[in-house]
Amino acid sequence: MHTVIEERDFDETGVSADDALAIYREMVRARRFDERALALQRRGWMSGYPPFRGQEATQVGAVRAMAGDDWLVPTYRSNAAQIARGVPMSDLFLFRRGHAEFRSNHDRPVFPQAVPIATQLPHAVGLGMAADYRGDDSAVLCLFGDGATSEGDFHEAVNFAGVYDAPVVFLCENNGWAISMPAERQTASPTVAEKADAYGIDGERVDGNDPLAVRDVVAAALESAREGEPVLVESLTYRQGAHTTSDDPSRYREDDAPEFPEWRTADPVERYEEYLIDQGVLDAETCEAIRAGAGDAVDRAVERAEAVADPDPGDVFEHVYADLPPELERQQRELLARADGMIENDGEPTPGEE
Repeated sequence: MHTVIEERDFDETGVSADDALAIYREMVRARRFDERALALQRRGWMSGYPPFRGQEATQVGAVRAMAGDDWLVPTYRSNAAQIARGVPMSDLFLFRRGHAEFRSNHDRPVFPQAVPIATQLPHAVGLGMAADYRGDDSAVLCLFGDGATSEGDFHEAVNFAGVYDAPVVFLCENNGWAISMPAERQTASPTVAEKADAYGIDGERVDGNDPLAVRDVVAAALESAREGEPVLVESLTYRQGAHTTSDDPSRYREDDAPEFPEWRTADPVERYEEYLIDQGVLDAETCEAIRAGAGDAVDRAVERAEAVADPDPGDVFEHVYADLPPELERQQRELLARADGMIENDGEPTPGEE
């Protein structure tokens, strides 16, 4: 097991000033996206939203470790990772507004985000095995939360990766909570990382609020994966906000909150900003310019999303069956009729469709 929790002098990190500032810029942009998305959801602009405030360092640091042809397999809370990987913020907004379209940069492949818990893990292993069969030199970085480790998909995926030497890095963002369930009530294992032992692969832990430490650990894990040695990385971070916009964390955190050290609960954007300033890499003027640029970028993304017409309600039935079964055809007709205001019988079937 390996934990990185101590900040180093910048000269010891092996990261250039330009790269360090790029990481900061991505973290600030992700934070602005998260703040705007939360505000937009509260006014009904889009459907439920899962905030990721507090996890920017893990996601951005991990993505900065990836090679150009590596696959990113995100979960529903991985917006910072997707943005850092090149997914347009407007696409992420449109996804929450009911659009099925998903554009991925061909030189930086990104799998569509998964909402069901842990279902993306077997997909990630399949991508890795396919790359191995083709002889590609690419690896797969799969993100998921600590709650996903209680799902069968997690165990099946990690077991398959271990047996078939799939080039996959499993990155668990252990943010302390699976909705209202604290991590210590999910598993008797002292750590998530040591679960790797059961599947014959390596497990690592990292300070998830230090983007440079995450970058180092994930970079080493990806290199190991390319050599046929998959890795499970546990990033120790903290979810500052609610699980989703339908959650009220004050109902369970106040009385049942686990005790975490300050390095884990500290704001990662503020912490990294202070570190860069202290190390002479960043100054107040540059900070202000980066914040302003992030706000402008999010504004433009919202404008692009608002310029796209609302999706057709009937689209929800597409891409499931080549030929819709009769029952789904009936449901599609009824939905479209309701959407057009053609029936007002509150759920009763129209004549001839019983």
